[in-house]
Amino acid sequence: MTTLQEGRTTDELKALAEQAGRDLEDASALEILQWAVDTFGRQFCVTSSMEDAVVAHLASRVLKGVDVVFLDTGYHFPETIGTRDAVEAVMDVNVITLTPRQSVAEQDAEFGPKLHDRDPDLCCKLRKVQPLEKGLRGYRAWATGLRRDESPTRADTPVVGWDEKRQKVKISPIARWTQDDVDAYITEHGVLSNPLLMDGYASVGCAPCTRRVLEGEDARAGRWAGRGKTECGLHG
Repeated sequence: MTTLQEGRTTDELKALAEQAGRDLEDASALEILQWAVDTFGRQFCVTSSMEDAVVAHLASRVLKGVDVVFLDTGYHFPETIGTRDAVEAVMDVNVITLTPRQSVAEQDAEFGPKLHDRDPDLCCKLRKVQPLEKGLRGYRAWATGLRRDESPTRADTPVVGWDEKRQKVKISPIARWTQDDVDAYITEHGVLSNPLLMDGYASVGCAPCTRRVLEGEDARAGRWAGRGKTECGLHG
């Protein structure tokens, strides 16, 4: 498949991403993903935490068998692994599971037990950030499920932007969606979602660092509760 980005320099790709972010600001999620597939072909993938499969489902409507990258940190809830397995079984996607260099037991042996309690930034770096950076090497663009309404730190998320750290185009096709939009899409299309979302969790991450949210809290409040940490490092 010949893609429009072939032969472009990094600076040109960055300019392309920034221009697309402006041009596609008011486009639908499917139109944004169509642009991504037209531009990057199979050098485009979706990343999913398996909180739900909305972006994976959207992308599969544009590119059958699209790569969906999942980080198995070794600390996931059983429900999250079950959602991953169900997505792989019933959707027209190619699920790629990434794992950290060390098992949880190996990490405990080197750094001590419960690193996530003592140094959550390092734990996220070892179990999320580094595996993703390795796993994305074969792609020029990746899609996320980030939404502006999730938290103040995500309020300025562009629908298409430049991932400076990874030197890749980063696409957030549902950035402008609300939770109501997500719920409506799940209902309309019968999209798989993590059962924990029906049990008080508004955002699902690793089990040791995720709790149910309280009434009035934003969707990310249940992640690393009681700490200043709000992001794992994958998105800033």
